[in-house]
Amino acid sequence: MYKALIEDIFSDPEEAEETTFPATDKDLLILTEKFLGFEIPSKVFLQAIAIADYDGAAAFRYVDNYLTTLKNKNKRKHKKLLVLGASTKYDNN
Repeated sequence: MYKALIEDIFSDPEEAEETTFPATDKDLLILTEKFLGFEIPSKVFLQAIAIADYDGAAAFRYVDNYLTTLKNKNKRKHKKLLVLGASTKYDNN
C-alpha cells in the first residue's frame, strides 16, 4: 500500500487517463430540464443525449456551452431592439 501511494504521488499527470462514465437516467432528466424554456433544434438535443451515452460530464459541458451561447446571442438581439425602440426622433403627430 505504501508503494502504491508513492507511485500515485510521483506519477506524471499527463500520463493519467481520465475515466469517463455514461450519464444515468437521473442525469438525462437533468439535461432535459436544462433545455426547458429554450427553443433548440432537435439536432442539438439528440447530440447532447448521444454524448451522454458515453460521457455524462462532457454532455453537461456541451449543454452549458450551448445555452450560454444562446443566451448571449439573445442578449445582443434584445439590446438592438431596445436601442431601436428608444428612438424618439420620429413621432406619429
